[in-house]
Formats: sequence, C-alpha cells, structure tokens
Amino acid sequence: MSGTLARLWKLFSRPRRAESGDSVPSAGPRPKKQTHNLFEAAAAYVSAGAEDDQDGVEEAATWVSPEALSFGVNELACRAVIALARERDESPTAVARTLLGLPTA
Repeated sequence: MSGTLARLWKLFSRPRRAESGDSVPSAGPRPKKQTHNLFEAAAAYVSAGAEDDQDGVEEAATWVSPEALSFGVNELACRAVIALARERDESPTAVARTLLGLPTA
C-alpha cells in the first residue's frame, strides 16, 4: 500500500503543463520583504545622523515603531559609552559628560 501512495504522491506533486499548450507564466519567487529589528534600525538611524544623511535617518525611522527606535538608540548609546569607558579606563559618567561637552562632575 505504501508503494501506491508514493506513486500517487509523485504523480500529484509534479508540476503540470497547461492543457492548451500555452505555458502559464510563473510569478517567480516572491521577493522577501525586508524586515529590520530595532537594533538594526537604531544603528542605521544613529550612523546616518552622524554622517548628516537625512534620507537615511528618515528611512531608518520607518523600520520600527518610534518607541522601539528610542529603545534601540538608548541601548546603542549605553553600549557605546561603556565601550569607550573601558577603552579610556574612565567611568561611564565621565565619558558621557565628555562626549556631550559637559564639565566632569
């Protein structure tokens, strides 16, 4: 019985030709919709802002919700300050204040 089912499966799973002889144009593979996570959006948003690319900023802002973008930018800022603090052997507070041009507290 399993042999019969296998033959039927092969028969019905084959692509069939159009009976009129005209081939039906295939739609082809669907293009993948580009999805972005909030960290990709934040990285694109911040780097476009740093490069003064307003079009890039506006595009990245459409990838995720404003709340998600805000969270991603905040997370990126925290990670950047921590990385710089470790590199400079300073506190994150001192690095953040220096980056913003504020006097150290």
